[in-house]
Amino acid sequence: MAEVTRPIFEGMEPAGKAVFYAVAAVSTVIFGWGAWRRARKYRMGRAAGRGPAVRAALSRRLRAIGTGTSVSRGNRATGLAHFFILWGFLVAFLATVILTFDTDVVRWISRLITGHEDSFFHGTFFIVFTFVVDTMGFAFLVALVGMAVRRGVRRPLRLRYDRAGAPAGGYSRRRLVQGDWLFLGLLLAILVTAYLLTGLRILGQGMPWFSVFSPFGRTVAEALSGLGMTPAQAVTAHGVVWWAHASLALAFVAYVPYSKAMHMLVDVVNLLATDRSAILGLPGPPPGAGHPGYREIPDFTWKELLDLDACTKCGRCHEVCPARTGGAPLSPRDLVLDLRQWVDKSAGGRTLLDRERRPERTGPLAAGGGVRIAGDVIDADALWSCTTCMHCAEVCPVGIEHVPTIVQLRRSLVDEGTMGPTLQQALQNLAAQGNSFGRSARTRARWVRDLGFPVPDARQQAVKYLWFVGDYASFDERLQDNSRALAGILRAAGVDFGLLYEAERNAGNDVRRVGEEGLFEMLAEQNIKALRQARYEEIFTTDPHTLNALRNEYPALGASYQVRHYTELLAQLLESGAIVVRPLGYRVTYHDPCYLARYNNVVDAPRRILKALGCELVEMPRHGVDSFCCGAGGGRIWMDDSLLRERPSQNRIAEALRLDVTQFVVACPKDVTMFSDAVKTARTDGRVDDRLAVRDITMLVQEAMLGPGRAPAAGMSADDLSVQERNNVGAGPEMKP
Repeated sequence: MAEVTRPIFEGMEPAGKAVFYAVAAVSTVIFGWGAWRRARKYRMGRAAGRGPAVRAALSRRLRAIGTGTSVSRGNRATGLAHFFILWGFLVAFLATVILTFDTDVVRWISRLITGHEDSFFHGTFFIVFTFVVDTMGFAFLVALVGMAVRRGVRRPLRLRYDRAGAPAGGYSRRRLVQGDWLFLGLLLAILVTAYLLTGLRILGQGMPWFSVFSPFGRTVAEALSGLGMTPAQAVTAHGVVWWAHASLALAFVAYVPYSKAMHMLVDVVNLLATDRSAILGLPGPPPGAGHPGYREIPDFTWKELLDLDACTKCGRCHEVCPARTGGAPLSPRDLVLDLRQWVDKSAGGRTLLDRERRPERTGPLAAGGGVRIAGDVIDADALWSCTTCMHCAEVCPVGIEHVPTIVQLRRSLVDEGTMGPTLQQALQNLAAQGNSFGRSARTRARWVRDLGFPVPDARQQAVKYLWFVGDYASFDERLQDNSRALAGILRAAGVDFGLLYEAERNAGNDVRRVGEEGLFEMLAEQNIKALRQARYEEIFTTDPHTLNALRNEYPALGASYQVRHYTELLAQLLESGAIVVRPLGYRVTYHDPCYLARYNNVVDAPRRILKALGCELVEMPRHGVDSFCCGAGGGRIWMDDSLLRERPSQNRIAEALRLDVTQFVVACPKDVTMFSDAVKTARTDGRVDDRLAVRDITMLVQEAMLGPGRAPAAGMSADDLSVQERNNVGAGPEMKP
């Protein structure tokens, strides 16, 4: 078994070895220089405070990295390919480390101490080593070929580099494509020459018996022999191919920190440092900067600078972005690539090929002391197009957090006054009246007058539940019926609830995401003060955006609450028997609001309600945490959408129409507004008939309490509803008055 091995530097003279080590040293120095420049760039960023998040989820994230979970999500074939690419590369790297350790450490030390060379690279160890490296290398090769076919033949949308918004002077991303193929081509060339080298060695050694443990290498040897190559010719060719393989491998090492290949190193760190809570509850402006938002590189955190290098250009964020889908000039991928190119250029970095070219010095090529990141490097319209739906971060396989960076750049625009008139008016209304409608705070709860029963003021009377209604459910006349219906349902179910009345203000979730940090803090302080004056056990809210603010934004201001969405409360009441219903039998689809499903993981409660109502739920292709945005988030509901080719809400309605359903069910006041308008537009254009109704899930519960197809009479109070519901159901439990 001691003879079961293979020689290292077979047939090479000392001069050849010296050349190899010299080239390897140069390659390592070039790599080190590039890596140092990258590290220096990250050190320009400020602290990110990611230590606790890393420690809390270290083992889970390491498992996810090792199994490729983040890559395989939504595309198992791609995930499987990346799994073998990852582990094939790691095995190849580990094999190189083992050979280096045996050749340059163990043999050298043993020769120095004993006068002869010792080695562990033989026998059983050699056989296991050979089999693992050979089989994993082949899986690596097959995966690379699959990725090449996908990129070069199938060419899915996500891998195309067309910009969401093209600059007036034009642009070229040919170098990005060349960079992708160079990266892929180098890896393929290294693997192909490795197997050719193995086959030549096996053939030159006369096909030794233990070569069967290198099944794919031996297959190459047999193929070469079948083509007429002799062992002597194999030995000669082996020397040439050895140098070709070594040159490619060393060139790749030197190339890594100057190319897309850098993601292999930074992605692990980026995934470990990812903190979802930094998106749910946004960080404030850079402390000590003297200005809100980002204006220079030191304003970024090191994590945000790392995000830029972590991007693999996979295009998943580009594909799912509702702004890009609707024709807006925003793509999360373009945002990252533009910032990366500009930061590298400004920080003195060097990137081979992986950059865009333009005839004019605009966008990522902008230079000079007066360059604004928000407005010059990244177009203002692109930043205002974001709905902050978080789908980009949700699908990103390498942990890039796009939303906080976009909001920080928006803060700079707000500080400069660069915004549309409708947004400016909404912010002025919020500052003056505490709501975007500009209505007097005294009219916030005017909708309560038609209920027929009093609703307690939680500041004056203790209640179990405090209902934080939100602006749209309070002021929009189209939505007030939904609010009254919910109040009636809760009354009929004996739920003890109250309101803040005029003390309630907009929760500020979208105000903060617009970039108006000062206004957000003012609104939050007013709400926190009102909540401290109230007496209650738990908060529920109609608005998912409010839910996110109370649950994820306010704790950083010293105010933590037990808060849930109204669908969670309704589901509980239905399942406990406090609400008795008759089956509706409707065929429906349900739209998951971004801030409910993706931000706060409330996915099951609405579906439990629909099941309890006897509805047949037909899921849209994009549902749950992968739901498509309605287009209202991030303050977009206050902005002009005339730049869009198709509003996200229209795209979503078109998706629902393909399902042959009669009811489009929502659980967010803004969704009712957005989708009702989309359906009206589609009807006006003749693209849809009257068969699809947009309905808040509250209205389905109310109808099921009365009986299918029956609606409450005008002016019917909750007490009337309770009596009628009991009469319809018959055997239902007695409801509390």
